[in-house]
Amino acid sequence: MKTILLLEELALFLLAILAFYLQSPYAWWLFPACILLPDLSMIGYLAGNRAGAFLYNLVHHKGIALIVYVAGLYFHQDWIVFTGIIMFAHSVMDRIFGYGLKYETGFKDTHLGKVGKQ
Repeated sequence: MKTILLLEELALFLLAILAFYLQSPYAWWLFPACILLPDLSMIGYLAGNRAGAFLYNLVHHKGIALIVYVAGLYFHQDWIVFTGIIMFAHSVMDRIFGYGLKYETGFKDTHLGKVGKQ
């Protein structure tokens, strides 16, 4: 089952790359340059676990990323489409590496299990 889920996430990551290159007017290097930007949401943890988990999960939720992407298409705003693609690709990449959405109990507690050394 783990392999099937990993393959699914890899397919979604390839879909995000394809969407970027087919729909984005931006240079190719902008995708790899921005792929880690959603991790800036970890700054929410400075306000505590609850605020940190909320902000992190908001930015790393694939559904939110798709809403941002569709809003960009609807309003014909390339930068919003780009933001949605980056959010989606980053969230998928996190799942591939075992990082999930966070619980309020701490940064290492995710819906995929504990992150890091036990």
